[in-house]
Formats: sequence, structure tokens, C-alpha cells
Amino acid sequence: MTLNASYTDEYLAHIDALDGDDAGKRAARRHMEHSTAIYHGAVVNSSYVPRFFDQATYDYFKSAAETTHRILVKVMTEHLNNPAYRHVYDMDERLVDLILLPRDYDAVLPFARVDMFLDEDAMTAKFCEFNADGSSGMNENREITASMQDCAAYQAFAAQHDLTTCDKALFAGWVDEFLSIYDTYAFKVEHPHIAIVDFLENAITEEFKIFAKLFAERGVECSVYDVRDLAFEDGRLIGRTAFYGRDNAPIDAIWRRSVTNDIIDNWEASQPLIEAVRARKVALIGSFAGHLVHDKQIFQVLFKPETKALLTDEENAFVEATVPFTAFLNSDEVDLDAVKSERAAWIIKPVDAYGSKDVYAGLDFSDEEWAQIIDTYANGAAGAPFIVQHYCTPHRTQAIPLRGEEADYTAEPQPYTNLSGLYLYNGRFTGVFSRLGPEPVISKKTGGITAATIWVDAVVD
Repeated sequence: MTLNASYTDEYLAHIDALDGDDAGKRAARRHMEHSTAIYHGAVVNSSYVPRFFDQATYDYFKSAAETTHRILVKVMTEHLNNPAYRHVYDMDERLVDLILLPRDYDAVLPFARVDMFLDEDAMTAKFCEFNADGSSGMNENREITASMQDCAAYQAFAAQHDLTTCDKALFAGWVDEFLSIYDTYAFKVEHPHIAIVDFLENAITEEFKIFAKLFAERGVECSVYDVRDLAFEDGRLIGRTAFYGRDNAPIDAIWRRSVTNDIIDNWEASQPLIEAVRARKVALIGSFAGHLVHDKQIFQVLFKPETKALLTDEENAFVEATVPFTAFLNSDEVDLDAVKSERAAWIIKPVDAYGSKDVYAGLDFSDEEWAQIIDTYANGAAGAPFIVQHYCTPHRTQAIPLRGEEADYTAEPQPYTNLSGLYLYNGRFTGVFSRLGPEPVISKKTGGITAATIWVDAVVD
């Protein structure tokens, strides 16, 4: 049992003592509406109740995140170095080729966010998914935290406790880590031009600009480009038209925010980037090998005998405890009739997607609707592989959603489900992306919101 619920109750008591803290709620929402927390053109919705975490929760998150990183690095390293191991994944040949491109720096998995459902009463957890290079949410966390800190309820709570946020670790901490990783690059230059690259229609561009400015504060030039605006000419990767920064500029190092399936979907337009990496003319941080983590079949791979042989007894026990049963949604791997008849026990997901696209939890549908969904996606019927997982019932905590509606400011707290995204910078736990939602699938399209992450009376590394 943690102290998290008692901290939340204490904070809610401060709100009650302020007759609902109408002014604070309005100020918090007003901050968000004028902030850089924009997701696909819309202001991010937040909770007026932060996620308060105690020392025990911090210690659990740190141990779980860093253990996961060690396990994932073992899988990635074995895949890169041992051709006999690669059959544990079922992948497009183009993906395999990208994964095996040279890296030329030390960090195997520079940047990751591992998302878990933590039962804060039992202190047990199940993972939802692993994210590598395309991981985001840092700026949402920062802006929502800023929106709270001058509000009366938060100030009253802060007067009674020592509070710590994730902001410095998530922003300045990544700039430090990136530059440290680049320093191990075999072909580093003294004054590198760094590029953040993505397919910008899918990107969190405001977040990119904040990081670019932080690099500039360290005396390192950083620009932002769409992958399709890169050119490989005369042995140099060139950023043609910058979203932010310098046009027609040679690039020495890349923070890759583009997920690999977007590269595959834009294969011809991505060739300049791929050619530059293949020719070892740019440091790609992280490498395409991060796809081994992003691909949801990793959950199945972790249980294969070949993988178990790589892990210690403690690591295998950790996998058994935290990774839900996962299989391809194919009739030769799972009993599809059982999946249909026990819909509350299952969730299905595409192997290679993000943003909760085409994720379906059986709890959301009638028996007839669920059976139709399974038929639509099973055995590759939709043209892409899907997995099926045991559904994990998320822990619920109190939230006060702020969505810019007048009713928000008088609404009572509501129990929302929780999903905690644990950030890892080169294997070091650095913070939490706290998402909540009213529905079985927690995402923005199902009414999901983000809460500030606050460590209470905790010693944070």
C-alpha cells in the first residue's frame, strides 16, 4: 500500500476548503490554452488533480524501468549479433535491413518509454506497451505541471510537503544524454549540427522546438526537419527546408523521432536518410534497431525459449510477473472462439502502430460487435498482423478533467483509470508520463487526459 491515495485525498480536501477552487481550475485551463501543449492542433486536456507518488512508488518505477531496459538491450543485442536468433521476430525484410544498419556509438537503446498499469494498492504491474524513439509526452507533462503550480490548492498542498517534478530530468537531462551518446560516435565532429527528424504531420512539433532551443543553450546548433525534406548529396546528409532552424544545412547527428513504420510507409521519400545511415555519414540516435522494442510482438518474443536463455532467473521472473500473455491474432496461435466468447479478458492491437490506432478492448463492445472485430483483424484479414493480449484492468484514481467546458469548474472528482509511462534515457529512469481515462482504452480519442507527475517527500535521483 502506498501513500498516493492519502496524498490525493489531502489535495482534494484543500480544493473543498477553497469551495472548489474555481479560480485555480480556470487559471490552470487558461494556462493550457496559451501553452505549447498542442497535440495535432488541439490543446491537451488535463486533470486538476496531479498524480502524487510517494517514495515507494518512485523506487518501484525506477527498478521496473531499469530492469526492463536491461532486458530489452539483451534482446536487441542478440538480434543484432546472432543471425540464428532473428527468427523469433516475424518482420518485413526491409525492417530487418534497417535494424542491421551500423550504429557506431555505444548506446543500444538511447531513448524509451515503457507504459505500465500499476496497481498502487498491491504494488504489482502489467505492461501495456514499449515505446522507443518516437516516445513523446515530455512537454505535456511540463506544461500541465506549470499550469498547477500557482493555484491555491496546489500551493496549500506544497506548503505541507517537499514536492519534486520531472521537468529538469526530462528536458535538460535528455540534452545531456544525447550529447554524451554522440561523444561516443566513431565519426563525431567538434561542432555538430543536430537535427530532430520526423514526419511532421505526426509530430509533436512544439516539443521539438523546446529541445532545439535547449541544444542551442549548450552551444549546439539544432534544427527540425521532415524526413521527406532530407537529401543525401556528395556524402553529406542535407536538411533542405527546416521547420525550425537552418535551411540547406549539412547534418552530423539525428535525434530520430520518426517511428520505423512511418519510414516503411514513406519508403522512397525516406531513402536519403537511409542511404546516409548506410554510408555511415550521420549519427542516427536512436538507430532503427529501436523497432525491436516498438514492435508489439516483443511481448511474445520475451517468452520464447531463445530469449529466456539470454536472461537471468530474476529477469525471467520479472517478465512472467509484468508482461501479459500475448499472441498473434491467428487461428494457429490462439483459440479465436475463446477470444470471442470471453471478450472482457482480451484486447487486440496492431503489431506496428501508435497513438492507440485500431486498438480494441472487448469490454467496449457487445458480443456481436466483438466477434465481428475479431473476424475483421484475425489471420491478417485487414492486411496487417494483429496481436491479442490479456486485458489488464487499470488502477483508478480521482481526477478532475479540464477540457475547457464551463461544467469543468464545478464538477466533482471522478475515478479515472491510470497508465504510467516510464521514461528511460540510456537506461536511466527519468520520469513519468501520467495518463488517465474514463474508458478501458486510455487515449486522447477516448476522452483521455494527462496529469502532472509529482513526487511527494521522495528522494529522487
